Amino acid sequence: MTIAKRARAAVAAIFFFNGFVFANVVPRYPDIKAELDLSNTALGAAIAAMPVGALTLGLLASPLIKRFGSAWTAVASLALLGANSLFIGAAPGFALLCAALFVAGGLDSVTDVAMNAHGLRVQRRYGRSILNAFHGLWSVGAVLGGVTGAGAAQVGMPLPAHLAATGAVTVVAALVSFRFLLPGPEDTEREKTEGETSTSASASEGGGEHRSGFARPGARWAVVRLLAVLGLLAGAAAVVEDSGASWGAVYLQDELAAGAFVGGLAFVALQGTQTVGRLLGDRVVQRLGDRTTARLGGTLVLVGMGTALLWPTVPTTVLGFGLAGFGIATLIPAAFHAADEIPGLWPGAGITIIAFLMRVGFLLSPPVVGVIADASSIRLGLLVVPLAGVTILLTSGILDGRRSREVASRKPGARDEAPDRA
Repeated sequence: MTIAKRARAAVAAIFFFNGFVFANVVPRYPDIKAELDLSNTALGAAIAAMPVGALTLGLLASPLIKRFGSAWTAVASLALLGANSLFIGAAPGFALLCAALFVAGGLDSVTDVAMNAHGLRVQRRYGRSILNAFHGLWSVGAVLGGVTGAGAAQVGMPLPAHLAATGAVTVVAALVSFRFLLPGPEDTEREKTEGETSTSASASEGGGEHRSGFARPGARWAVVRLLAVLGLLAGAAAVVEDSGASWGAVYLQDELAAGAFVGGLAFVALQGTQTVGRLLGDRVVQRLGDRTTARLGGTLVLVGMGTALLWPTVPTTVLGFGLAGFGIATLIPAAFHAADEIPGLWPGAGITIIAFLMRVGFLLSPPVVGVIADASSIRLGLLVVPLAGVTILLTSGILDGRRSREVASRKPGARDEAPDRA
């Protein structure tokens, strides 16, 4: 097996377990709420500690990658995330639960940036986009984690034992993957390929300048605006994803009288269709382009969850979350890829910024829904999801409207091992 193939398998494992480990927690939110006797507002505030941690500690990702490399950063943060699962399950009160979720959010954010940065290194070795496939495997891990968590809830497995077991598996997987990741500086593959083509993003914007600064001071404002819109797009997708994770099970159980296992199906449906969408994403974008794909996705979110909230039943709700998951499938990978291709930024900086802005959606969504739920109903609070669909429709114009084409930095002789994607 070549170095590139081994690295691809290792990155895939990191993406998978990053999705798997915390997805086990999500179906246990009703148990955590009951055991700690939390109100909807308190639960929403505790969940919001995750994006607060992500926003606070996530900014360390870029310096850590610069100092230690994306491989070490991704593995260390994922292993710590797995170990932290025990503290979430064993938290004896509201304050310590918030602390554990705060740390989880920070570690998840660092892992997110580092694994995407290393995934893009592997992608450059392949010569064309494989990032969507990595995100698809993250979704596979999240679905399996959600099913595992729902099953553990159904049989009444104690929270500490459940989360300690899944965390231990994650720690082992992270440590094993380290030896197979790419060695060397973060710019190794970029330096090898940027001189091989005149159509790379850097060359098209300024004749192949090094990515250590802006070619023109006047370009900075344009880059800031581009990052802001990409961040808003990714943030809207985050709101949709968080709705299924934070409130799907609580809504189905508390307001629609579903059982514990069925309650977990909202999250599973969203992640399941998101997985399918990501695994098919390369082909869809190749035919339609990023912009049209995003607009169709925003429409699915708006219509799917809008209909589910107008006619609230267990089947329509699960279907609505499923359509929403399919709608946002390619949005976050597209935003990361677009940000990474912006000239004038240090490697990994664009991903860090978009990840930071995306986490704002995770920060705002849980407490907003929780406050509305306590004042009225969770059903009313979940209107944030169709509103996120509208936001996606309004911001999707920032993406490339052309069909997907081969990545410009393709290496000579690289084999076709993944679908093409812009």
